[in-house]
Amino acid sequence: MRLDARPSNENLRRDEAAARSALVTTHDYAIHVDFSQAEDPAVPSFPVSTRISFDATAGSATFLDYLGYSIESVTLNGAPQDLGQVVDGARLRLSGLAAQNVVEIVSASAYSRSGEGVHRFVDPADGQTYLYSQNEPADARRIFPNFEQPDLKARFSISITAPDQWHAASNGALVGLREAAGTNSTREFATTEPMSTYITTFLAGPYALWNDYYEGTTASGTPVTVPLGIATRASLAASMDAGEVFDLTKRGLDWFHEHFDFAYPWGKYDQAFVPEYNLGAMENPGLVTFTERYVFTSPATQAQHEQRANTIMHEMCHMWFGDLVTMAWWDDLWLKESFADYVGTLVVHEATDFTTAWTTFASRRKAWAYRQDQYPTTHPIVADIPDLEAADQNFDGITYAKGASVLKQLSAFVGQDAFLAASRSYFRDHAWGNTRLDDFLAALQEASGRDMGAWAAAWLQTAGVNRLSLELTHADGKIASAAVIQDGIDPRTGETVLRPHVAKIGLYSPRTQEPATRGLQALVRIDGASTQVPELVGAPAGSAALVNDEDLSYAKIGLDETTLGIVLGEGLDDELARATALAGAWNLARDAELPVERFVDGVVSNADLIEDSGVLAQSFAQAGSGLESFTVAGERQELVGRWVTYLLESVVEAPEPSDERTVRLRQLFASLASQASPAEQSLEVVESWLADPDFALGEELGWAALVALAAHGRRDEAELRAAFAASPTASSATGLTRALAARPLREVKDAARAAAYAGRDDQGALLSNDHLQATIDGLGIDPSGVGAGHDAEYFERLLEVWSQQTQGQATRVVEGLFPAGAEIEDSDAAAHPTVLAASAWLEGNTDAPAALRRLVIERLDDVKRRLTAQAASRQA
Repeated sequence: MRLDARPSNENLRRDEAAARSALVTTHDYAIHVDFSQAEDPAVPSFPVSTRISFDATAGSATFLDYLGYSIESVTLNGAPQDLGQVVDGARLRLSGLAAQNVVEIVSASAYSRSGEGVHRFVDPADGQTYLYSQNEPADARRIFPNFEQPDLKARFSISITAPDQWHAASNGALVGLREAAGTNSTREFATTEPMSTYITTFLAGPYALWNDYYEGTTASGTPVTVPLGIATRASLAASMDAGEVFDLTKRGLDWFHEHFDFAYPWGKYDQAFVPEYNLGAMENPGLVTFTERYVFTSPATQAQHEQRANTIMHEMCHMWFGDLVTMAWWDDLWLKESFADYVGTLVVHEATDFTTAWTTFASRRKAWAYRQDQYPTTHPIVADIPDLEAADQNFDGITYAKGASVLKQLSAFVGQDAFLAASRSYFRDHAWGNTRLDDFLAALQEASGRDMGAWAAAWLQTAGVNRLSLELTHADGKIASAAVIQDGIDPRTGETVLRPHVAKIGLYSPRTQEPATRGLQALVRIDGASTQVPELVGAPAGSAALVNDEDLSYAKIGLDETTLGIVLGEGLDDELARATALAGAWNLARDAELPVERFVDGVVSNADLIEDSGVLAQSFAQAGSGLESFTVAGERQELVGRWVTYLLESVVEAPEPSDERTVRLRQLFASLASQASPAEQSLEVVESWLADPDFALGEELGWAALVALAAHGRRDEAELRAAFAASPTASSATGLTRALAARPLREVKDAARAAAYAGRDDQGALLSNDHLQATIDGLGIDPSGVGAGHDAEYFERLLEVWSQQTQGQATRVVEGLFPAGAEIEDSDAAAHPTVLAASAWLEGNTDAPAALRRLVIERLDDVKRRLTAQAASRQA
C-alpha cells in the first residue's frame, strides 16, 4: 500500500503523546534497513522491517507514527492486521492490545532530499552515493514506524544491509556481519541502552575512516575506554584534519569525566561529517553527525576552528544532558539545548587552547538570542510546545543562546561548583529516564542550598530581554551617584518584566589615541528597577561605563554618549569588553536609537583592534546588513559604496592570506553583490583576484566572488558552468546554483522563484535542502531590482507551500521569499504595502498552521523594524 506523502495528521499533539505514554511502555525495537539499491537513482525507497515490543493497558488501543513510502504488512501479537483498518495517514492504528505486545511491520521508506530522515547524496566529484539520517525532533518516523515521542524510550537493535565496499554504522558498535544477496552484506550493531527514537541513526556509504582510542578516568576513579572514529566523504579525505578532531574529543571527554563524574555511557564515540546537513550537528549517541562544512576545503579562520570545537563539545555534552537524561516532552527542550550551549562553550574555554570562546559567545550567540527575544512570537525558555510543528521551531535563539546565557548567569548567581554538583546528582538520579524543569531545580536547590523557585520564575518562565543602563550624576569632576536602571517588556503582552541579575560594571579610562583601559570594576546584584552602585562614587568622570562587563548576564545594555564616543572611537583594550560594547551598540542601531552609519564608523575604528576573527566577522556582517536595511534608499548607494571601498582597499593594502583578509573578503563579496551600482573599478579588482592563482581565493571565496560578478552581469551561464566543471565539488555545485540565480535577468529570477515555490528544478527533480537554499539566496541577490514585483504571489502561495513541502523545506521558502525590501520613502511604516499585505494575510488566515503564522509574524516584525530605523535615519 502506498502511503500519503504529506498526510494531514502528522502533527502529533502534546496531549496525544501524554495519553499514549499513559497507556504504553516501550521495551525493544529491532530494525533492519536495506540500502542495497541506494546507488540506483530510479529506486525511491528502501525496505524496512520493524519489530517493537511494548506493554499496554489490556484491551486498549494506540497508534504508531510512520511517514513512510509504502507498507506491506502489519502483524500484532502474531495476527495479521487489515491495512485498511490500520493505516490512517501518518499513523498506524493498533487496537485490542494485550498487556504485553509485539508488533511487526514490513514497509518501505523514502530516500530524502531535504535532510530529514535518510538523506541520499550523490557526490559530484566522483559520483559516489552517501546516506545518513537526521531525525530530530520527529523524523525517525520517516525511516521506521515508532512511538515518536521522547518519553517512550527503548533499547534499539539495528542492522543495515549495504554494498560490501561501503561503511555502515549506527548507534551501537558493529557486532556481526553476514552475507546478503549479490555484492551486499548485513551489518549488525550492538543493542543500545534505553534512548528516545529521535537519536537513532543510520549511516552508509564509501566513507573515508579514521580510528583512535580514548582512555581516561572519572573523578571518582572509574577507568573509561572509548573507541573513537571519524568518517567523511572520500573526496574530502585530504581536507579532514582528524588529528585536531581526535585531540579535541579526548580533551572534552577528560573534562566531562572530571566534572560530571559519570563514565561516557554509550560505548563507542564516532563522529561523521556529512553533506547537505540541515544543522551544525546532532547528538546521536555513539555516532554524532556534523555538517561537513567543518571539513575545511578552503582557508579557515581561527574562529571557524573554534566554532567546530564548540560544536564538538556541545554534542558531547548531550551524551549526558539530552541522551542519558531526556526531557519528557519538547516543553523542556532547554534541559538539553541550553545546557549543551552553555557547557559546550565552558569546555572550549577550560579544556582547549582556544582563548576567545566567551568573546564569540557574547558577540555572536547572544545576538541571535536578543533578536529572537524581541519578536512578538518570543517565548519563555521553558516553552509551551503544544505539538511537533511548534517543537521544530523552538530550536531557536531562545532555547539555545538565551538559555545558555541564563545558565551562565545562574553559575554567577549560585557558583559554578554548585551548578556542576547539581548536574552530577541529576545524572545519578535520572539516568536513562525523562525529566522536567522541577527535576533539575530540585538538584540545584540541594546543591546550592537556595530556593530556586523565584529565580526560575523570573528567568525561565518569562519572555523578553531586559536593558541595563547606568545612571550617573557628577560633582567636581567625579561621580557623585551611580545606579543601574533596569527596564524590559514582554513583546507578546507589553507587560514590564524585571529580573534579578548578577553583573559587573566596568569603568574604562580614555587615553589619547589608545584604547581605553579598565580602571575600576564593581560586582552588583541587581534587583528591581533601580540598584545603587556605591562602589563607583568618587571615580573620575569621563570614563566609558560598561554595564555587564565580562558579559555575566543576559541583557541589552545602555550606552551613554560619553561611553559611545569611546567605544566607537578609540575603543576598549579588553577583547571581551570590546565585543560586549559593540554588541550593545548594534542593539541600539537595531532599536533605531543609534544611526547605523555611526555604528559602521565604530566598526571600522575598532577593526584593527579586534583579535577574534569571529567577532570581526560578526561586526562586519552587522555593519553590512545595517547599511542595507536601516538606511534611507536615497542615501544607501553612497554609504554602501564607502563601505565597499573601505573593505576593498583594506585587502589591497594587506593582500597576504590571513584570517583578517578572509573575513574582509567574505564581507566585501557579500556587500558588493547587493550594491546597486558598484564602481567599475571594484568589479575589475575582483576579476583580477579570480584570475591570479597567487592570490589564492580558494573554493569558498572564489564562488563568493563569482556570485558577486554574476549579480552584476559580469559572468554568464556558460562561464559559471565552466568554473564548476573545473572543480565539480559539492561546495561548487551550490555556488553554481546561487550564482545562476543571482544573474540580473527577469527570466532567471522567474525560473528561480518557480523552483523555490515548487521545491523542484526545471527538470522536475526535487531540490535538495542545500540547493533550495542556494536558489533562494541567489534569487534574493537582486541589486538591479529585476526580480521585484511578486509580493502578491507570495501571500497567495503560502498555504500551498506549507502543505506540499516538508516543514524544513517550506520554512526556507517562507522566510527566504518574504518581501523584505521595504523602503520608508514609499509610505509611512504603518501604511506600507508590505505591512498591510502581511497583516491582511494574518487576519484572513487565523486558522493557518501556527508554525506558518509564526514565520510570517516574525518576518513582518523585521520589516517594521527596518522601516522604523529608516524613519529615524531620515529624521536625523
